[in-house]
Amino acid sequence: MPETAIQVAGTFNVAYLSFDDFKKIVINDYRIGYESRQASILGRREVLTGKAKFGIFGDGKEVAQLAMAKAFRNGDWRSGYYRDQTFMFATGMSNLREFFAQLYANPDIEKEPASGGRQMNCHYATRFLDTDGNWINQVETKNCASDISTTAGAIPRLLGLAYASKLYRQNKELSYLDKFSVNGNEVAFGTIGNGSTSEGAFFETFNAAGVLQVPMAISIWDDAYAISVPASLQTTKEDISEILKGFQREEGTNGFEIFKVRGWDYVALCETYERAISLCREEHVPVLIHVTEMTQPQGHSTSGSHERYKSKDRLAWENDHDCLVKMREWMIATAIATPEDLDAMEAEAKKYVRECQREAWNELADIITVELNETAKDLEALADISAYRDDLMEIVSELRSSVDPGRKDIVSATRKALRLTVNEDSAERRALQVWLKDEIGKNDVRYNTKLFSNTIESPLKVPVINAQYEDDARLVDGREVLNACFDANFDRDKRIVAFGEDLGAIGDVNQGFAGLQNKYGDIRITDTGIRETSIIGQGMGIAMRGLRPIAEIQYLDYLIYAMTIICDDLTSLSYRTMGGQKAPVIIRTRGHRLEGVWHSGSPMGMILSAMRGLHICVPRDMTQAAGMYNTLLRGDEPALVIECLNGYRLKEKLPTNVGEFTVPLGKAEILSEGNDITIVSYGSTLRIVMEAVPELAKLGINVEVIDPQTLYPFDIDNLCGASLKKTSKLLVVDEDVPGAGSAYIMQRILEAQGGYYALDAQPRSLTAKEHRPPYGSDGDYFTKPSLDDVIDTVYSMMSEANPAKYPAIY
Repeated sequence: MPETAIQVAGTFNVAYLSFDDFKKIVINDYRIGYESRQASILGRREVLTGKAKFGIFGDGKEVAQLAMAKAFRNGDWRSGYYRDQTFMFATGMSNLREFFAQLYANPDIEKEPASGGRQMNCHYATRFLDTDGNWINQVETKNCASDISTTAGAIPRLLGLAYASKLYRQNKELSYLDKFSVNGNEVAFGTIGNGSTSEGAFFETFNAAGVLQVPMAISIWDDAYAISVPASLQTTKEDISEILKGFQREEGTNGFEIFKVRGWDYVALCETYERAISLCREEHVPVLIHVTEMTQPQGHSTSGSHERYKSKDRLAWENDHDCLVKMREWMIATAIATPEDLDAMEAEAKKYVRECQREAWNELADIITVELNETAKDLEALADISAYRDDLMEIVSELRSSVDPGRKDIVSATRKALRLTVNEDSAERRALQVWLKDEIGKNDVRYNTKLFSNTIESPLKVPVINAQYEDDARLVDGREVLNACFDANFDRDKRIVAFGEDLGAIGDVNQGFAGLQNKYGDIRITDTGIRETSIIGQGMGIAMRGLRPIAEIQYLDYLIYAMTIICDDLTSLSYRTMGGQKAPVIIRTRGHRLEGVWHSGSPMGMILSAMRGLHICVPRDMTQAAGMYNTLLRGDEPALVIECLNGYRLKEKLPTNVGEFTVPLGKAEILSEGNDITIVSYGSTLRIVMEAVPELAKLGINVEVIDPQTLYPFDIDNLCGASLKKTSKLLVVDEDVPGAGSAYIMQRILEAQGGYYALDAQPRSLTAKEHRPPYGSDGDYFTKPSLDDVIDTVYSMMSEANPAKYPAIY
């Protein structure tokens, strides 16, 4: 497992230092900042010469990040964005070789541990899982949650990382989890550009942190622009800390402590961070450090030049107030270093950065060169015995002359050669076929793995335990089954917490948590404000710190508010860190049939397209939901559970092992056996389908009904495909819009399971209409699949196949 050397940040409290020691600290800081600047400059050149695809760097932000690093301790967390390279170097969570390895997209996690070449440069992460997927000791390391590019996207998870410290401090039952926290003393550091503070995710999370009073420290890097857009078009009063003054904590209130400091003032920055973080750490007060007068010497990224949108006066000001220029001037003025000393140090730093860059480039290029030469020789051997010798040698010539070749060039040349010689057979060609298959497999591992953690604790590996019932098992409301399930799990596992709108005091709007806050306390079962984005972020951050959150979104329709944090951050976390990080949060919500445009949604196509990386659970009733929660809470991967809104008061038997039985993910279930037609459905429409079964039997039609139970993963045992071999007809019943969830299900059955070859009739889908459902029972009947719709559609399909036996009804 790759590891990064951890450097203990020095203190700036000069009362305990000799002047010589103080000078050493300052000079070392300047060296780190200068090396970081040279890495930015050299990195930009590498992009412009074509060796790297894209570059975005942290130049101009160095001095503030040096100061922030001094306050960062083992056990702390960073959740930031792509300007923080100096901070990462200063804390030892990254280094120059890893910086350049990521720039070149090296897929070797030993060389590029943040993402294994899956993320663009300056997207940082530390690996807090070992190679088997087990947690490492987080209190002994400095920790960095994996960066994402979306602006303000890292802020919602920051709330959860900080909230975990509050839980560890206030809930003494968690003291045994000593590799995740030391009495909640950890601070979660967040960074964001001034332009990105205009995003709703920032304001929503900022407000939530002020309410919750968590040890969260947000630094705003303010260089007065967001790409080309100036602060005057971004922020009221052109000053984010000015408009956030209402959040300033006062005696007897909650809120933030707000600090403001200039980004080129090394001494003030060090003093500000020491004061702010001490307050944050000791008193669990969120703090905002607004760092102003920053610069961006190379512009936003390699995709453009800031000379296009900055005035000459602004550019001149930036040259004069460059933080490293100002720090250098201060060091000389205070006799910390002479110009000659700094000149020599800077020259050495440039040389060192260049050495790191060359080493990172050669580590990847040398391997690819060897692979290229070996493949070229194999292609030449094929050419020697082929009728297409000249064409094959041209392929070899093009391959050998590639500028900065990658594995795609090698594989593409081989595929082209095999296509060219498709009608030939030789040992040389067969050897290339074997090599190609092996190479595609290797690259599949490099680029297409770890969507889920796939550890020994995967929910797919949780043992199946069937629900058990007494002979005289009583019938209860479905909500009572859920309530008993949650009660048993909260008693079993002290790591479990739940939070959401109306979840605590009233036990959620459908009473699944009724009475549980009184039993387990409001630190474990908590009400939140109306803030879906930060609810998911809160859950994600908590999960990254070893706890087991259930984050509730009151209605499925409102999951859309949290789409960014779910699809950009949570679902891609395991993939983009190549299994180095995980966040096993369970998102609980409810949807499907009710009444009204915004309380009856089933946007499953959207969810399935945008949320790969979540287990998508669609239980047909509350007993199934309980079994899924039991499974997920024993696993270590994130999931979405969508309960049926109209099922909470329907009667179900209460299992005796309500907190123990499990429903396996990806395992479909046959609810009704038949040989005329296969119907696949889930959730609330499944109940309608089952009501149609006896009615269809009266018409001489025997229906096989299959509940996939989870849409992702989908029917891993190919139960649907096997059913089609018997019935040869397929109907998918779905509450989503046409061509959405039903199209996904058909792709899985007809293509992935080979069901197409078993059909003797056109497959059909029965879905909701194109629009959202209107209010009222009549609106529901005429816009979503009804009992009559199911019966008539099935009969129509049978009539098309055998009109003599099933004459048209209408």
